[in-house]
Amino acid sequence: MLPRITESIRPLLSATALAFATVAAAQSGVPATDRAFAEKAAMGGVAEVQSGRMAEQKAMNGQVKQFGARMAQDHAKAGDELKQIASGKGLTLPEAPSPEDKREMDKLDKLAAAEFDRAYMNRMVADHKKDIAEFEKEASSGHDADIKAFAAKTLPTLREHLKLAMSAEAAVRK
Repeated sequence: MLPRITESIRPLLSATALAFATVAAAQSGVPATDRAFAEKAAMGGVAEVQSGRMAEQKAMNGQVKQFGARMAQDHAKAGDELKQIASGKGLTLPEAPSPEDKREMDKLDKLAAAEFDRAYMNRMVADHKKDIAEFEKEASSGHDADIKAFAAKTLPTLREHLKLAMSAEAAVRK
């Protein structure tokens, strides 16, 4: 008797398992491109916070110190917002910079005074140009509405950061 019962409920069990898998996928079903953007943005944000704090400590130029403080503050705030969005979608974001960013920060950490200021500001200009392009792409063609909105909301701050970075870079070149 038991084998017939098992055989008769097998389709029901399969359908139930499929339903649970579908629900789980829908809850964390962020498209791969949006997930990759969020992960990269999270790692980049952590790097900006850490290198900004480094600039607050090591920079010789007051404008560079101020810029570092602004990076630490703004990117921490954006990172917290992104984590909240990701958490609601069942995503866990990285809490450390990428290996590439870590290597760059290690190089910066070995520099002192004016040499640090120039290298940090050169990196900040290049990073923010790249970040703006990535955030513009996500804001215009992202699929997940919340991550897309985050990118669009963050763009004005990144553009302001680029202007500030270019100004500070010019100041330390003199």
